[in-house]
Amino acid sequence: MIDERKQHILQAVIQDYISSAEPVGSRTLARKYDLGVSPATIRNEMADLEMLGYLEHIHTSSGRIPSSKGYRLYVDSLLPVKPMTDAEKAIIDKWYKTKVQRIDQVFQETAKLISKMTKNVSLVLAPQISKAAFKCMQFLPLDDHRVIAVLMTDAGFVENRIMEMPDGASFEDFQRMAQVANGHLSGHTLETIHTKSLKQIESAIGDKGLYDSAFDLISKALDSDRREHLYLGGTTELMTQPEFHNVDKVKEILLMLEEDQLMKDILRSHLGDGLTVSIGQENEYSGIKDCSIITATYHLDGELLGSLAVLGPTRMEYGRTMSLLNYMNQNLNEVVKRLNW
Repeated sequence: MIDERKQHILQAVIQDYISSAEPVGSRTLARKYDLGVSPATIRNEMADLEMLGYLEHIHTSSGRIPSSKGYRLYVDSLLPVKPMTDAEKAIIDKWYKTKVQRIDQVFQETAKLISKMTKNVSLVLAPQISKAAFKCMQFLPLDDHRVIAVLMTDAGFVENRIMEMPDGASFEDFQRMAQVANGHLSGHTLETIHTKSLKQIESAIGDKGLYDSAFDLISKALDSDRREHLYLGGTTELMTQPEFHNVDKVKEILLMLEEDQLMKDILRSHLGDGLTVSIGQENEYSGIKDCSIITATYHLDGELLGSLAVLGPTRMEYGRTMSLLNYMNQNLNEVVKRLNW
């Protein structure tokens, strides 16, 4: 660890650079921050911090900027607590109340809200339906020959299909089958529903044709929604950041964001880790070596469901963004519960 004076100077450099996006010099620090030492001493300390790898020198300027190592020390040890304000909380609460009425809107609107409040790219990895627990199956009459089959999970996800009724079957038969299925499967995650359980239901129903047509719903749900859904927000926000006025640099990042599976893999690598911060050169992929990613996992009744993330320049407001993701995490849980129960 560096000594306390160097820590204060490093903290001042990072806070000034975050707000100004301009390399920071010793005279600027002496004028704007009460560090208790002369500009000459600050200059010497900044030179030491550069030698230790915490600061970098921009050759076209006399000032310095933080390195990934400097940001890491700042985030781990020097970051001032910046809780959400009442006004910011009110914006979030109002957004969910006015924008979200159905479960399928939650994650898309969450991505929009995060990008709106951080002015960076937001990523929301929605849960796999196969990870969700079976809540109920029900059927709604459509006409004399068809029904609407509905499967709902505990996370509020709904799969529905229009299904043909087998010859000789009635709507009451489908209602009876739903009752049997709900009794056997309630609480089980879709991915743990085994053939043995389904065979028991088939036996209880006593009609293979009826069983086959209805349980096509579960198999299609597993086949079509086995992968997580990734929602992006604010991709154009990057272009407003001074670091990304270089078209080639921002183009590389935007092309990377289009790689849906790659971004899912990046977010998935942080699942279960709580709140994580990956800074600059710490990122595995070359396209985001000039970026930081802050990721928060979210849960429903203790079960891990997915993640929220902010992608932006290393010069991002770490404290505010981390507080925002924590608060959003709590709200996402409550919103899902409100829509589902």
